[in-house]
Amino acid sequence: ITKTSIPNTHNRIVDSQMKSNPRNNLIYRQHHCGKGHRGRGHKRLYRKIDFRRNEKDIYGIIVTIEYDPNRNTYIRLIYYGHNEKIYILHPRGTTIGDTIVSSTEVPIKIENAIPLSAV
Repeated sequence: ITKTSIPNTHNRIVDSQMKSNPRNNLIYRQHHCGKGHRGRGHKRLYRKIDFRRNEKDIYGIIVTIEYDPNRNTYIRLIYYGHNEKIYILHPRGTTIGDTIVSSTEVPIKIENAIPLSAV
């Protein structure tokens, strides 16, 4: 007998769709200054996140949902039709296979990006 609201099953939908293999062209490593004898910790690979969403009127498909350990959040990989892949932050309620678009003439939904002047 298991409880339905235990903390392990709280994010069950996201965990079942999550993958953890970052794309090589979308990750980078920060270089540290070599001065002093300070500990740097483990090597970190940072994911390039597109916060601006400048691809106007081009539809994209959510390919994967991944966990970003440096930001302590989930991110999703978006594939646009002209062979471009980007990471964006993952809002709740979206699943793999959903289409997104950023434009001024799109319906107001969680996955779409609309400028404030068009709201």
